[in-house]
Amino acid sequence: MNKKPFEKLTDIMKKLLSEKGCPWDKEQTPEGLLKYMYEEADEVSHAVKARDWEGVKEELGDLLMQIIFQSELARRKGRFDINGVIKNLNDKLIRRHPHVFGKSKAKTSKQVLAQWQKIKSKEKRSKK
Repeated sequence: MNKKPFEKLTDIMKKLLSEKGCPWDKEQTPEGLLKYMYEEADEVSHAVKARDWEGVKEELGDLLMQIIFQSELARRKGRFDINGVIKNLNDKLIRRHPHVFGKSKAKTSKQVLAQWQKIKSKEKRSKK
């Protein structure tokens, strides 16, 4: 059975970090990978500014790889996994878009941004 591309990607990362995987990958730490995440985000920015859509596609893949890498390292330490990252994002998008998923009546971009900031500030206060 063919796996979906995302599932195949997570399987590849698990194999790279396995006992028989890549020595370099297995030596990496979350902190040590940060420079690569910044580099990849910068490369996405350059490709977008250049309107190089094939480059954007490639660089977004490289940035996604960094997210998958970090998530797999965290999973191995029992902290969280990529599904937790995705669930948090799904929940946040729904919470911060009540004009789409709830009863808010925000109609303009300005109203949406103000609402977003208000929700974000409330979330940050509740985490303290």
